[in-house]
Amino acid sequence: MNALTAANGVSGAAARRWAGDGASRIPFWAYTDPEIYRRELERFFYGRGHWCYVALEAELPNAGDYKLSRVGERSVIVVRARDGGFHVVENRCTHRGVRFCQTPRGNARAFVCPYHQWTYKLNGDLAGLPFRHGVKKGDEVQGGMPADFDPRQHGLTKLKVETYHGLVFASFDPAALPLAEYFGPAVTPWLDRIFKGRKLTILGTNRQRIPGNWKLMMENIKDPYHPGLLHTWFVTFGLWRADQQSRMVMDDAGRHAVMISQRNQGGEAKAVTEGVTSFKKDMTLHDPRLLDVVVEPWWNGPTVTMITLFPSVIIQQQVNSLSTRHILPAGPDSFDFVWTHFGFADDSAEMTRRRLRQANLFGPAGFVSADDGEVIEFSQAGFRQAGAGETVCELDGRGVAPTPHMVTETLIRGMYAYWRKVMEL
Repeated sequence: MNALTAANGVSGAAARRWAGDGASRIPFWAYTDPEIYRRELERFFYGRGHWCYVALEAELPNAGDYKLSRVGERSVIVVRARDGGFHVVENRCTHRGVRFCQTPRGNARAFVCPYHQWTYKLNGDLAGLPFRHGVKKGDEVQGGMPADFDPRQHGLTKLKVETYHGLVFASFDPAALPLAEYFGPAVTPWLDRIFKGRKLTILGTNRQRIPGNWKLMMENIKDPYHPGLLHTWFVTFGLWRADQQSRMVMDDAGRHAVMISQRNQGGEAKAVTEGVTSFKKDMTLHDPRLLDVVVEPWWNGPTVTMITLFPSVIIQQQVNSLSTRHILPAGPDSFDFVWTHFGFADDSAEMTRRRLRQANLFGPAGFVSADDGEVIEFSQAGFRQAGAGETVCELDGRGVAPTPHMVTETLIRGMYAYWRKVMEL
């Protein structure tokens, strides 16, 4: 019995089954156990070797602009430095541990804790504190910090920061690899395709809390099996379904992935719509502008790329709609999900309206994405029921490899092969 199964009190038979099935069977306790969740936070969000998405550069255009973000459950402040770079510091005063910044966004010259007014520079250095040298009363000085108090030792926790074509990432690991190496050569061309050489504009944000384990959203966007079955919009209007030209890409570690496909005309096709209850042959749009798709030259073929950068972000291109989707764990049974919809600075007003209209497919109440939030809640409820169990991820076999089609669960197996490796160190 290995450390994970022993920690969860599962039977010897279950332990052997978990050990023997690689990453194609995931025990339900991997989604529900608080101890496993705490270990995930330490290994993937706070520990060695991982980068977490925190912002888009375009959200913070001016010096002193800041926004609150999270790495795992730890609140951090992302701030634009005066030299145009970025700092990411933990939102926790080094004096008494106060989460001092409560405003989600703003502009600041410094950060001040309201409790005792310890003041920090934008880079997290301690700039000053009241009564450090005491209070003079007559010839006597009362109080004050000890003579050996060194402000340099009491700055905010500083995270390592790196940007990649307008995406801002942070890590608690000062020795984390450069981002391009972390993403790997199979994934970076798909990031470059969207972001390289382009200035972004922010179109809006959505936020929701989903009552499910954070990994389920990573799975969902590594799962090409479900879109043409769960989502009426995708299968009926040809946005994503199994008869399309597609391929699945992953990095060498199996943690990051790209689902790539090219839209067809939709409609009835026996191989992929017969018996599929979500397919609605006679469904039409009251407002056809929702699918007023205009091919953009940078697509070079694919109409959809769904990029999962483990552990914290999904980057979506679905026809003309573009967004980041930020995963923020909030316990073993829930996570916050923040959508940031964006376009490009050289977009015409018409293209901006098109991107906004198509964004109605996505977000908390999106015509497509509402399905995902609901089915994740249903999954978590099933995991919580009494009795042992495990998921089955064996479509297209039990191995892990890129594929030239979407009838596969290989990307999920790749993620869990990596998950097990890191969790069992």
